[in-house]
Amino acid sequence: MWTIFVSLRYLLGKRKEKFISVISLISIAGVAVGVAALIIVISVMTGFDEEIKEKIIGTYSHIVVIGENVISDAEALIENIKKNTDVIAASSFIERQALLKVDDKIVGVILRGLDPKNEPGVSNVSEFIKKSYLDFGDNNIILGSELLKELNISLGDNVTVISPDTGKAFDFIVTDTFTSGRYDYDANIVCISIEKAKTVFGMGNFVTGIGLKVNDEFNVRKIRAEIQRALGYQYYVRTWMDLDKNLMTALAMEKKIMFIILGLIVLVACFNIGSSLIMIVMEKTKDIGILRSIGATSFSIGIIFLLEGFLIGACGTFLGALSGIAIAKNINPIADAIEKFTGFELFPSDIYYLSSIPARIDLADIGTIVVFAIGLAIISSVYPALQASRLDPVEAIRYE
Repeated sequence: MWTIFVSLRYLLGKRKEKFISVISLISIAGVAVGVAALIIVISVMTGFDEEIKEKIIGTYSHIVVIGENVISDAEALIENIKKNTDVIAASSFIERQALLKVDDKIVGVILRGLDPKNEPGVSNVSEFIKKSYLDFGDNNIILGSELLKELNISLGDNVTVISPDTGKAFDFIVTDTFTSGRYDYDANIVCISIEKAKTVFGMGNFVTGIGLKVNDEFNVRKIRAEIQRALGYQYYVRTWMDLDKNLMTALAMEKKIMFIILGLIVLVACFNIGSSLIMIVMEKTKDIGILRSIGATSFSIGIIFLLEGFLIGACGTFLGALSGIAIAKNINPIADAIEKFTGFELFPSDIYYLSSIPARIDLADIGTIVVFAIGLAIISSVYPALQASRLDPVEAIRYE
C-alpha cells in the first residue's frame, strides 16, 4: 500500500522542475485525445456497419433464391424450400431494370415487383413507407424518397414506366414513397405489384426470384448451403451479406485500419509517459536512495514508477473515454453545428449512402480501447521502473 501512496505523491506533489509536470500533463492530454479519437471513430465505424446491415436486411430478404434466367414454378419451389425448418417465410418477386419518365426527364431505375401479401413477412419495406401497408392497386407505384426529390414530383403525380424487354410504356400514379435511410436504395428503387410487373416485362407467370426470411439472419451462410444443396445448382442462393459483399468487407477492413492508425496517437502519448518518468527518476534519485536505505526493495521501487505510469495512463484514458462517448452520442448535432459555421457539408448523403452519421457505442470496443491504452502506458513505464529499481542507494545519496 505504501507504494501507491508514494507514487501518488510523486504524481501530484510539487516539483522543482516545472518542465516535468508539463510533460506529465501533455502525456495525460495525449492519451485522452487518442482514446477519445479511437472511441469516436470506432463508434462511427460500428454504426456504419450495423446501419448498412439493417438497411440491406430491411430492403432485401435474408436469403434470395434466383434462377439462371427466370423461375417458372415459384409456388412449388417455395414449398420445397419451406421443408427447411430454418425458413420462416417466403415471397416471390420480380426485379429488373426499367426507365422512368416524368415530363421530359428519363432516368434508369430498378423496378421491383412485390407481393403485397407476402413481402412484409420477408423484408421491412412496408416499415419504410408512409403507409403501413403496400398499397399497389392496379396502377400504383412507390418511389424512393431521394428519387422523388430528384424528379421534383409529389404524391398523386403521374409517371411512365418504359420496359426495355417489351418496349412498351405504362402509366402509374405515385401513391407512396419509402425512405430506407440509404441513399443508393432511395434514389434508384421503385416498387409496383408483382402482377403488374409481369405485365410490364411480359413475363407471364414467371418471376425472377424468391425472398426468404430465416430464424437467424447472422447464421445465413449455413442455411444458404443447406438450401443450395436441396435445390441444386440450377438456382443461385444469395444471402444479404453477398448482396453488398465488397461494402461489408471494406467496412470491416476500414475499422481495423482506423484502429491501428489512431492507436498511434496513444502510442506517441505513451512515449511521453516514458520520457516524463525517466526525468522523474532523475529528479527523485535522492528519494529513491533514502527509500532503499531504510529497507525498500528494488522491486518496490520499480512498482512505484509502474504505478505512476499506470495512473497517468488511467487518468488520460478516463478523460478520453468520457469525452469520446459524449461526442459519439452527440455526433450529429456537433456535425450540424460545424456545417452551419463553416458552410461545408461534412456528411454528403449521396457519397456515404446514409442520411445521418450513424454511431453505435459498443462496450466491447470501448473495453478493448481502454485496455489497449492502459496497457501501452504500463509498457512505457517498464524501462523507467527498471532504471529506478537498479539505482545503487549508496551512489544515490553519497553527495547529499
